[in-house]
Amino acid sequence: MKKRSPLKRWFFTGLILLVPIMVTIYLFVGIVRSMDGLIGLIPAAMQPDQLLGFHIPGLGVLFTFVIVLVTGMVGTSFIGRWLVGIGENMLERIPLVRTVYGALKNVLETVLRDNQDSFRRVVLIEYPRKGTYALGFVSGTGHGEVQGLTKDEVITVFVPTSPNPTSGFLLYVPEKDTTPLTMTVEDGMKCVISAGVITPNWTPPAK
Repeated sequence: MKKRSPLKRWFFTGLILLVPIMVTIYLFVGIVRSMDGLIGLIPAAMQPDQLLGFHIPGLGVLFTFVIVLVTGMVGTSFIGRWLVGIGENMLERIPLVRTVYGALKNVLETVLRDNQDSFRRVVLIEYPRKGTYALGFVSGTGHGEVQGLTKDEVITVFVPTSPNPTSGFLLYVPEKDTTPLTMTVEDGMKCVISAGVITPNWTPPAK
């Protein structure tokens, strides 16, 4: 096997170290600048730059946080829920908007929901055929009609696609047919997103 030259190895190592940092900084700066742009929603005479006489970078982040917090407070009230219901009913009548809004809402509810309702652990299941295996994320236990019509106790397992884990397959799998893994949900997601390139370290249990 041909050995890679030191120059090439150093170059690729540099890429691996620098690219994630540079992309993260670029995205972070872009998000902060976008949030700063929200200050423009405030009347010119009341904008912080006008009141203070100088610009404060990142103030839009605080402004965005306040907007989200106030929206959440209003949305949890009786009148807020009523208004949200009216708004969602209107959006449901617009075909394309309904699809985009529904998809975004479902993704956010899945990601931001309480820990007890989100992915709990990572398992290995035999899928899509015997002899091949896939990573699955346990999202809950079977209940209702599905559990009532199955002989074994089943759990709900989400098998994501790679490298885009926002799509995938929901499977109801007998718990006895799953193999629990010690990796965390975060490590499992890294493995999926990297198409298996990034795998967590594993130490076999002592015999």
